Amino acid sequence: MKKGATEQRFVYLIPFSILFWLFSLPSWAQFTVSGTVSEPDGSPLPGAAITIEGTYKGTFTNANGTFLLSNVKAGPVAIRVSLIGYQPQTKEIDLTQNATLAVSLQRTAVAVDEVVVSATRANQKSAIAYTDVTRRDLNKLNLGQDIPQLLNFTPSIVTTSDAGAGVGYTGIRIRGSDATRVNVTLNGIPYNDAESQGTYFVDMPDFASSVSTIQIQRGVGTSTNGAGAFGASINIQTNKLEEKPYAETNLSGGSFGTRKINVLAGTGLLNNHFVVDARLSKIYSDGYVDRAFSDLRSFYVSGGYYSKKSFIRLNVFSGQEQTYQAWNGVPEDILKINRRYNSFTYDNQTDNYQQDNYQLISSHELSKNWRANLSFFYTKGKGYYEEYRPNDNFSDYGLSNVVIGDSTIKQTDIIRRLWLDNDFYGTVFSFDYNSFGKLTGNIGGGWNQYKGSHYGEIIWERIAGNTNIRDRYYQDNATKRDFNLYAKAFYQFNSKLNGFVDAQVRQVYYSFLGFNSQLQNVQQNATLTFFNPKAGLTYTVNDRSTVYASVGVGHREPNRNDYTQSTPESRPKAEELIDYEAGYKIQTTDLAFTVNAYYMDYKNQLVLSGQINDVGAYNRVNIPASYRAGVELEAGIRLAKQLRWNVNATFSRNRVKNFTEYLDNYDTGEQDSHQYTQTDISFSPNVIAGSQLLFTPAKGFELGLLSKYVGKQYLDNTSNENRKLNSYFTNDIRIIYTLKPKFAQEIAFTLLFNNVLNELYESNGYTYAYVSEGKVVADNAYYPQAGRNFLAGVRVRF
Repeated sequence: MKKGATEQRFVYLIPFSILFWLFSLPSWAQFTVSGTVSEPDGSPLPGAAITIEGTYKGTFTNANGTFLLSNVKAGPVAIRVSLIGYQPQTKEIDLTQNATLAVSLQRTAVAVDEVVVSATRANQKSAIAYTDVTRRDLNKLNLGQDIPQLLNFTPSIVTTSDAGAGVGYTGIRIRGSDATRVNVTLNGIPYNDAESQGTYFVDMPDFASSVSTIQIQRGVGTSTNGAGAFGASINIQTNKLEEKPYAETNLSGGSFGTRKINVLAGTGLLNNHFVVDARLSKIYSDGYVDRAFSDLRSFYVSGGYYSKKSFIRLNVFSGQEQTYQAWNGVPEDILKINRRYNSFTYDNQTDNYQQDNYQLISSHELSKNWRANLSFFYTKGKGYYEEYRPNDNFSDYGLSNVVIGDSTIKQTDIIRRLWLDNDFYGTVFSFDYNSFGKLTGNIGGGWNQYKGSHYGEIIWERIAGNTNIRDRYYQDNATKRDFNLYAKAFYQFNSKLNGFVDAQVRQVYYSFLGFNSQLQNVQQNATLTFFNPKAGLTYTVNDRSTVYASVGVGHREPNRNDYTQSTPESRPKAEELIDYEAGYKIQTTDLAFTVNAYYMDYKNQLVLSGQINDVGAYNRVNIPASYRAGVELEAGIRLAKQLRWNVNATFSRNRVKNFTEYLDNYDTGEQDSHQYTQTDISFSPNVIAGSQLLFTPAKGFELGLLSKYVGKQYLDNTSNENRKLNSYFTNDIRIIYTLKPKFAQEIAFTLLFNNVLNELYESNGYTYAYVSEGKVVADNAYYPQAGRNFLAGVRVRF
């Protein structure tokens, strides 16, 4: 049978299975539950979430604070009513006829942390595609692997790991967009590296253990702070008030010497005002790839003061990593005989970095309708990677050749360190308005500045000339400032129709050492101003069904290398995206189903073409037109009382309309060009699917089959079958057993068997194509992922 045929049939069955369940649900005695949600003084509370526990069914109160749930099964039901800033309530009723509820919610005794991120998060009226991941979801997989791996089963996501075991340097792509195009915020504070625009989760090991919720917005999303959300955004919230004291420890270990230990503790709310939370973590892994070890340490400390209307929190967290480099991947010819090959052999070929983060977060209720949120932050990063370089030219380091007698020596072996020493600081703010009627809105923004010092040191030479240890052979200082303002408004036209508008102005200033027209290194600068409008409509068909549509504009500036490795004449333009989204949602007792269609229209997207620019660099270039079009399906199905299926699938077409490839021709010393039309965008699979089949045969016992399918991906934009990643289909088995003894809140045992069918696959790679002896040759390298392996852990919470 052709490789992958079985897996592909499985993937294509997913949407048809969902539709089958959608239209063949059984029917029996059903009733309606209606009611009102208000404050104690009778004021209506619109936007309150009404859910029936243990089911997918739910709705929200309208502008008048009323709600209606139809087709509710007869029998005992528990109805939960919740709203940010209010104490949730659960009403238990035995449904034998239509029921009416009147629920009065009390404000929380103290302000809640969730209000800080509400301005940049999507909600049920945002008309965009998003997924919320709770701490409970993260705990099920959090055995030492990085955040990208923990998000692997959410829609449209592909993850990768340099070391192959999910620890250390990991990567994430959403709808084919890499991490440099994904905006990441921590408590509303920007986290992306200012220059590369990427996110390095290795710098915050075990951060997931301090996370309350994560929201992933796909596409342009809502206006946020920091880097341009050009493919998606990830909004991470750490703070959540724990009113009672707690202590917790997690121990885990498994294949490839992977092990993790952490300790968490919190005081609870002291004297009704003060709280302190802390975490200390240590993670180590040898990695699947030879010598690709990761030695990671981190801590998190947070102290806060809370009152009824306000709170202020200080978060201090730090990560320290040492990883042996596996950046080169495995050459294609070696991959066939040794998947764990690592070209580096020098014993200290390591990356070493420490990042310290400080966040001062505050929120204050100005009136019943207005709340102000203000945060300040400072991030300090410093580190280097060390590498052994055989036979480097002295001239490459600005050094004179060494003359010994009659001999002139031009090359020697060198060990060098490339340093980055940076400071990133700024503020974010928002003013949130809620009329508790038809209109809600936010006005916010932020300012930040990055100062980075890049320099290189020589720490050893086999043949030393007139140099000293740690001589710097280059120094490059950069400054980047980012300022944005946004305004958002949601308006309820009537009981069924809601609209939103969202507009952002963002300005970026970047000063850097780059080439001028005479190919001299001089300090240069660039200033860019972007306007990013968005608008959408949400229509509530009934208490089960909702349709929505939106359009949004996003911009993204070139990154550091695009600027420093070009002249003002060859410097690329900023990228532009118009994102169209439309979707349909349905929620019943046994089914939650969403279909979202998108069309992402790119102008001047930056890609590698192989062309050498005017400074001799293989820089990225703008392509005039490209697009991503797809359909995302997401469902949660209760197949039986003890059996649930969470499944998602993305079917997409990702194309460059016209593309020119440039190849070095070793026969002529020139470059050849080749024209293409309608080729695939690199690293953009046409099919991505994730599945979690969960069986709970007894209380506290869960068995899970976790499956992931990723279609083939091309390493460049030529759709060349000789330069691709093959499709892959992995299956994991997860076993969780939870006890609640008298001496502890919870003891949870987790056993995770990864890739149980031992699929041999590669999740990332790169290619270099050229012409030699009249033929096109492609040197491909790949990042193989681990075969069959396991992780086991225990979590004890007091």
